[in-house]
Amino acid sequence: MKTEIRIVMADDHPIVRQGLRRVIEADASLNLVAEAANGRAALEQIRALRPDVAVLDIDMPEMNGFAVARAIRAEKLPVEIIFLTVHSEEEIFQAALEMDVKGYIVKESAIIDIVSGIKAVAASRPFISPQLSAYLLQHSKRVTTLVQQTPGIKDLTPTERCILKLIADDKTSKEIAAGLFISPRTVETHRTNIARKLDLHGSLALIKFAVAHKSELS
Repeated sequence: MKTEIRIVMADDHPIVRQGLRRVIEADASLNLVAEAANGRAALEQIRALRPDVAVLDIDMPEMNGFAVARAIRAEKLPVEIIFLTVHSEEEIFQAALEMDVKGYIVKESAIIDIVSGIKAVAASRPFISPQLSAYLLQHSKRVTTLVQQTPGIKDLTPTERCILKLIADDKTSKEIAAGLFISPRTVETHRTNIARKLDLHGSLALIKFAVAHKSELS
């Protein structure tokens, strides 16, 4: 790990940024090189300053944290990412995991977790708020059981399994898209891929399958 870790932080709430700035700047090994109030400004700063770690709020104007992370990955920028969010829902967390983001910090514990989280991801180690540890363990067990019991499930990506669960919860494509910060068209593409992998024909067959396996997906 580098002696000094350079950080860009983005959150649209000034009070949140102020609180985290104080904690970060109290550690001599951390250097907060820039702050942003929206995703587009954050991406510009990341491109220009090439920090070691980007701390990104998921819900931001102009570009949300997911959109910034996708741009970082698409441009192959050498920065580790921490998502900072009020969300602790499994669907949002699963979408973050699918993007190979190493850090996920829930805002209610951010003051306590932020320094440890930054140092961990800067060293290419994952860091996840303790509130989510139980979910990770349970999710791993559920996926293993479902893969063993259902042919074709092993071919689904984590995002596809997540969408299948939301279908079982009677969510529309528009609702799924809003919850996962993706477009409805992307959701429809995922639904098509899920049906193909599971050899299901027609939207009703997909819904029936999702409902039938809801207990394993939850």
